[in-house]
Amino acid sequence: MTIASILLQIATATDTVSKIAQTAQTAPQEDSLSLLDLVMKGGYIMVPIGILSLITFYVFFERFFAIRKAASFDDNFFLQIKEMIYNGNIDAAKNICRATSNPASNMLLKGINRLGKPLRDIETAMEASGRLEISKLEKNTATLGIIAGIAPMFGFIGTISGVIKIFYNISLADNISIGLISGGLYEKMITSAAGLVVGVIAFVGYHLLSMMIDKLSFRLETTAMQYLDALNEAK
Repeated sequence: MTIASILLQIATATDTVSKIAQTAQTAPQEDSLSLLDLVMKGGYIMVPIGILSLITFYVFFERFFAIRKAASFDDNFFLQIKEMIYNGNIDAAKNICRATSNPASNMLLKGINRLGKPLRDIETAMEASGRLEISKLEKNTATLGIIAGIAPMFGFIGTISGVIKIFYNISLADNISIGLISGGLYEKMITSAAGLVVGVIAFVGYHLLSMMIDKLSFRLETTAMQYLDALNEAK
């Protein structure tokens, strides 16, 4: 093989590589669609759906941590109160209940304040206090139930709006093409999906909080019964 032939092969290879590089540079790049672009294609109906999603997350997390904090008392707390009552340290028991300040301590404080009265009156006062504490914990949880119902409806409104947009564009152009209907299809599908997602999240959040409240309500009822039993034993 001569030097001339080697140089020719090198030149040919270099030219091939150069053409491949030019082809790669001029090749069309696939358009990427970000999440923000996808949401924007949903149209104006995404604004109320977005507001509902923010409300959903705020209410859920605010109530979740409030309920979890309210349920943080343990059985040792009641045992301390019971021992103080047996020993006649009523003021100390009241002070602990005031310092603890959770649904169980507030309910027990009502019962302690009515010591000396008939058990029926004590039981009634504690039941009323327990219902009041539960109603405080249920604050704004109904909002999640409402959002679970109306968010999919907003998605359905977006679906209708997208279909109207498709037929309007077709009527203007007097033909059917993917470019004419793509905008309406985006709005139709995105709003439907967004409304359903927000509705499902709100639905699950509402029932999860309801389960936590029901569990706490059962614990309060158990604590009230234990307190009344302790008063019966002390007689």
